[in-house]
Amino acid sequence: MRHKFLAALAVVSAVSLSACSEKTEDSIENTGSAIGNDMSSAMDRAGDTIDNGLDDAGRAIDNGAARIGAATDEAAEDADRTADEAKRDVGDTLQEAGSDLQND
Repeated sequence: MRHKFLAALAVVSAVSLSACSEKTEDSIENTGSAIGNDMSSAMDRAGDTIDNGLDDAGRAIDNGAARIGAATDEAAEDADRTADEAKRDVGDTLQEAGSDLQND
């Protein structure tokens, strides 16, 4: 009788242990999946953050280039105006000198 009881106890223990192992295995599998999902989400967020940062940097470069282009255009226009004024001044001075020479 004692042997039967111990055998039954061993069978019950084995079945309990087997069920516990399945639960543990499922729990470990679920934990692994959760960790994988968290890592994937974190990597996606990091990628989005880097992508947004690069977009911001690109816009800043474009704005800077546009400002430099506008400043260059304005400087060229100023130089043209100054050159035109200098030509007119030289022309006026030469005309006055010519008139002075004719009057003399």
